[in-house]
Amino acid sequence: MQRILGCVRNAVDTYNMIEDGDKIAVGVSGGKDSVLLLKALCGLKTFYPKDFEIIAITLDMRFNNVDGDFSEIKKICDEYNVHYEIRRTELFDIIFNVRKESNPCSLCARMRRGILHDTAKELGCNKIALGHHLDDAAETFLMNLLSEARIGCFQPVTYLSRKDITMIRPLIHLTENDVESAIKRLSLPVVKSKCPADENTRREDVKNLIKELNKQYEDVPQKIIGAIKRSHIDNW
Repeated sequence: MQRILGCVRNAVDTYNMIEDGDKIAVGVSGGKDSVLLLKALCGLKTFYPKDFEIIAITLDMRFNNVDGDFSEIKKICDEYNVHYEIRRTELFDIIFNVRKESNPCSLCARMRRGILHDTAKELGCNKIALGHHLDDAAETFLMNLLSEARIGCFQPVTYLSRKDITMIRPLIHLTENDVESAIKRLSLPVVKSKCPADENTRREDVKNLIKELNKQYEDVPQKIIGAIKRSHIDNW
């Protein structure tokens, strides 16, 4: 965990993600990235020189119209005395049954973002922490390039003026392998997604493309992010 905390602190310091008095909503889907993010920020809070508060928020998609079981996530929150807010939604029913979306991921992402932003503001948070890591950034860059003919990626820190809230991504210096190894080593609970579109998305296609490229060119995600940083794209 020490290496994970070191990488998270380096990202937080490099991009000035956390200030004294921040109230940070951690978006916890239950997947490996968000669970490690929650654990890491709770650990960082114990020694970081700037004082901040953490609230964990889970948006329950209610797959198959059944409440999700996030009891293991609550145990982590209870361990660190973190308030845990579970918002039950009708997103699954709306997207898959009512609208019958052929491309559900885009609409789902927009709706989840809106609910997360509103919930965070309602709870008095000024920042939202998301579990995107280095591989996510590289995949997003390639998705934008291949699908939209656009050079760009999400930013490590993004201020949303319409909502007056700032998005931070403290895991950006970690790879997906780093996250997976930490989850196993620390025996952290992961809530398996029951989404019908899971592993059948455009992002999954790009992830597989990068895996193929890695067979011939090593460290492809690191090289992509290195190029983004050297070109000063999107405040990296």
